[in-house]
Amino acid sequence: MALGSGGSSVVVPRNFRLLEELERGEKGIGDGTVSYGMDDGDDIYMRSWTGTIIGPHNTVHEGRIYQLKLFCDKDYPEKPPSVRFHSRINMTCVNHETGVVEPKKFGLLANWQREYTMEDILTQLKKEMTAPHNRKLVQPLEGTYF
Repeated sequence: MALGSGGSSVVVPRNFRLLEELERGEKGIGDGTVSYGMDDGDDIYMRSWTGTIIGPHNTVHEGRIYQLKLFCDKDYPEKPPSVRFHSRINMTCVNHETGVVEPKKFGLLANWQREYTMEDILTQLKKEMTAPHNRKLVQPLEGTYF
């Protein structure tokens, strides 16, 4: 988020950026199948977040509710947050042992840009669930966790 004209730019400080994301997450996103918010309201550094994705229609994920953890370190948004599924899921970009979304296998994290948000990550993960290589993969029992 760089603002300005004539070659000058203003970089929005990390906490302002995270406050904007929190406000947007609390209002609800798009069709309501993706949401996120702070994991701990007392975390003044706004590092720990929880995300939810409702599985897309016409996939093995349909109707399932997936919980994720996002961690925005001090260098966010310059660098992406770490993203980990709490709910067990079988996807090509998710480590089957830990639930970690592997940046090398998930384009948005691999090609991270400062303008990207946690909302972008969650909506892209939902879209990834509909990809041909993920939409029919056998899934762990619903309600199981990493």
